[in-house]
Amino acid sequence: MKLFDRWECNGIKVNDPGLAPYINLDPKLLPRSHGRLAKKRFGKSKVHIVERLINKLLVSGHKGKKHWRTSGRNVGKFYLGYRIVKKAFELIEKKTSMNPVEVLVRAIENSAPREETTTIEYGGVRYPKAVDCSPQRRIDLALRWIAQGAYNAAVTSKKKISEALADELILASKNDLKSFSVSKKIEVERQALASR
Repeated sequence: MKLFDRWECNGIKVNDPGLAPYINLDPKLLPRSHGRLAKKRFGKSKVHIVERLINKLLVSGHKGKKHWRTSGRNVGKFYLGYRIVKKAFELIEKKTSMNPVEVLVRAIENSAPREETTTIEYGGVRYPKAVDCSPQRRIDLALRWIAQGAYNAAVTSKKKISEALADELILASKNDLKSFSVSKKIEVERQALASR
């Protein structure tokens, strides 16, 4: 069975051993679970990785605790996100002649931060402290930054969102600093290094 009836998911290997159990690449025709796994503990790690990307595209406006940009035109419209991702995958295949699901996995591996900072209050004073990132959070942050990078590129130019998403995934899979998600990862890891 092929994803979107076009791309194989079986032969793809996740190179990062920490992320391997959390990236679901089970063969599916349509990446849609209808929220069946939402209330189960660690249920989202059983959701197909392409479906998780689609879900992140639907709420691209979340940046920390602020709703940085409205995503009202996309919220709840799964089929719109589905078409965006499918078109982006077609563009990736045309530009790189690689399996776009493999490009997505490489982009997630290169965009997932290993360390981040948290705030610790000690004696009424707050200190930033470097902490390790859990694999589940690493994937969540990588997917969020990929979606935000694509929307940043699409909103500020005449580029379509599917083209912007394809470019973001290709740059992130090559570990290029022009990619929003890779540059964000490096910035977060640099802050963590400074607050050890």
